[in-house]
Amino acid sequence: MRAFMLSALLFALPAFAHAQASDATRAANAAMAETLPWADREDEDFASRGFVAAWGEPQIRAADGRVVWDFNAYSFLQGPAPETVNPSLWRHAQLLTRAGLFRVTDRVFQVRGFDVSNMTIVVGDSGLIVIDPLTSVEVAAAGLALARRTLGDRPVVAVIYTHSHLDHFGGVRGVVDGADVAAGRVQIIAPDGFMEHAVTENVIAGNAMTRRALFQFGSGLAPGPEGQMTSGIGPAVASGSYSLIPPTRTIARTGEMLTIDGVRIEFQVTPNTEAPAEVNFFFPDLGVLCLAENANASMHNILTPRGALVRDAKAWADYLTEALRLYGARSDVMITSHAWPRFGGARVRDFIASHRDAYKYLHDQTVRLMNAGYTDREIAEQVRLPAPLASRWFNRGYYGTMMHNSRAVYQRYMGWYDANPANLNPLPPVAEATRFVRAMGGPDRVLAEGQRAFDEGDYRWAARVLNHLVFADANNSAARQLLARTHRQMAYQAESAIWRNMYLVAAQELEQGVPQRNASAQAVDLVAATPTSYILDLLAVRLNPERLGERRFAFNLVFPERNERFAVTISNGVLVHERDVTLDGAPTITSPRAVFLQAMATQSMTRAVLAGQIRIAGNRRSLRGMNEVFDTPDPNFAIVTP
Repeated sequence: MRAFMLSALLFALPAFAHAQASDATRAANAAMAETLPWADREDEDFASRGFVAAWGEPQIRAADGRVVWDFNAYSFLQGPAPETVNPSLWRHAQLLTRAGLFRVTDRVFQVRGFDVSNMTIVVGDSGLIVIDPLTSVEVAAAGLALARRTLGDRPVVAVIYTHSHLDHFGGVRGVVDGADVAAGRVQIIAPDGFMEHAVTENVIAGNAMTRRALFQFGSGLAPGPEGQMTSGIGPAVASGSYSLIPPTRTIARTGEMLTIDGVRIEFQVTPNTEAPAEVNFFFPDLGVLCLAENANASMHNILTPRGALVRDAKAWADYLTEALRLYGARSDVMITSHAWPRFGGARVRDFIASHRDAYKYLHDQTVRLMNAGYTDREIAEQVRLPAPLASRWFNRGYYGTMMHNSRAVYQRYMGWYDANPANLNPLPPVAEATRFVRAMGGPDRVLAEGQRAFDEGDYRWAARVLNHLVFADANNSAARQLLARTHRQMAYQAESAIWRNMYLVAAQELEQGVPQRNASAQAVDLVAATPTSYILDLLAVRLNPERLGERRFAFNLVFPERNERFAVTISNGVLVHERDVTLDGAPTITSPRAVFLQAMATQSMTRAVLAGQIRIAGNRRSLRGMNEVFDTPDPNFAIVTP
């Protein structure tokens, strides 16, 4: 799923109790209900099969008493769907939030409903193998404690990270001690490239991604019939403490085999699918296939709304084809990193083939229409899965959607420009909105058109019209209120949990203003694992050329404890660094890396030098004012207002 640093705030704030479904929303949801494959009850069985035990307490708390997970948050999911929730999403959320320890086979168990992701536990000859230890230390520790009530107090002998997203490794210190890993008593296994991608996927654009992730996951929304309705592939992102222990063994090629505590495992490497570094694997003696996050109870995202590099839908489908060929005939059960297992060899093979076809159809038909001259927006209106694929619950768009994903495929091949020169150099949002409002005859006429569209249930057009009015005049309270109401009705109709979240967070910001939050605190483990070159790249994208002006800085940077030396120059509005290079005649800054980073982040370089924490040899005066040229990005920048 995601490598960003994001605290879940889902259990703190009230939902909007005053918002009701409009006639148009009630009609749209009723019409969708008529099209759904209600007779297919397979998931109801699979999601509850093998239930062993619940946690037993209503909440999981951190050592300081903070609630990091609330099992009662989704207790409202009873009975038929209310008017304010898409009936397909309601059903999906009911299944997705079933929480506890589940027995998959005699030696395979899963902890589900403790986080957005699953933790799988395999019983070895003497100990336990943990797969994907959730997002935070606290929920992982609770999940393992629950499992041990059934499995006994067996030691964890290995941890497998299926891929490089935080919700699949962040809780590792809740299940193992770093000292045991260092001593060789515990193996940490991950796909090749894991460390690079785990710590760097969001370094450069981390501030923007985290801000947008608040929309995607509905942070600040309480779960409820008028609020957050899961993340689409799991209930929500658990909060708490994040950690990372680097792998002791990486898997670099398909076909590699390991035997861990008597358990044989065959690996399939699947790079550049759901994550840049990801691995599927098969337990030949157990007949259990793990497809990581390459297979889900929903269509996934080819491009996440929070932002990331566009994924390769074709490669994704091709690796599912390979998995089917390698393991399909031998698999009795399939487990994944989110949602519930699939039981029975025929059902496993049917699922893989159908899910594969959904991604292949998405890719191929988007490219076909692209080559026919259609633009991304035109393709998004046309590409829909054919009935045999669309009728499968697991291919529906609870997380990723065909509309969003088809545009992502287009972007991967063609970029943002649709070749129409009118779109080559468009006006920025405020300038365009101002002209739009003027062309329509002024704010009152625009508001009237927005109200007309709203009253007719034409919410997509109402949102476009009213968005222009808000960007032309952010203080137009009538426009903000009507746009918020529009977004809310679109949320109530959305089958995608994250589309619902994004609409509702937008409505909340229009009504209450941009929420104020502190910049995300980075986990010590992740900062320590981030290569210095990436940190200097991050510093480079924070350089403000206007503050720098005509000044030029050059220095050598030495981190003795890491045996690292960099030459750094700052001029012409850019920061350039080179490793293992020395600038003759330039001052040399020598410091523990953590001290230097803290000084740069807090603009306390002078204080650190005076305290002797940082040493500068050479011309100190040439570095005067260097701290002043870097921006500290605002974590609360506006999105739905100018």
